[in-house]
Amino acid sequence: MRDQDAFYTVRGYQLLSQRDKLLTSGMEDYLEMIYRNMEKEGYIRISAISQLLNVKPSSATKMVQKLATRGLVDYQKYGIIFLTEEGKRYGKFLLERHNVIEKFLKTIGISENLLAETELIEHNISKNTMKHIDWLNQFMELHPEIICEFKKFKGISKTECTDEDDVGEK
Repeated sequence: MRDQDAFYTVRGYQLLSQRDKLLTSGMEDYLEMIYRNMEKEGYIRISAISQLLNVKPSSATKMVQKLATRGLVDYQKYGIIFLTEEGKRYGKFLLERHNVIEKFLKTIGISENLLAETELIEHNISKNTMKHIDWLNQFMELHPEIICEFKKFKGISKTECTDEDDVGEK
């Protein structure tokens, strides 16, 4: 039986998916947050990372050092942090992945614990599945009537949808 046809525990599937990953989920969270901040400020400091991710500065320092050894950030002790070109590419991918998952969850009506749900899913999804979810998001955007029908199916909307109805993020 091939790996893809065998049943595993959740941890087993996680270990299989980790074989091809460059970074751990924690590293991805840091890199995504650094990228988010770089878009606004152009740089970030350890103190800002620790505040944004609700971790101790010492933990943020250790993780940034790991990212630096992988060539994703330029970091000097007590200095500011910049992303390398590779770090920018990877950070952009991570933010796009987050946004695709979040948009999908919003479209299907998830609002409670949206950030937590997004974070838990994004670290355990393949690029192929993410690509297909992105296509579905784009399709739903082009066809808001489908979202309206879905809301009616769920019992959220009993009437015809109008242009003013919230039928998905644009």
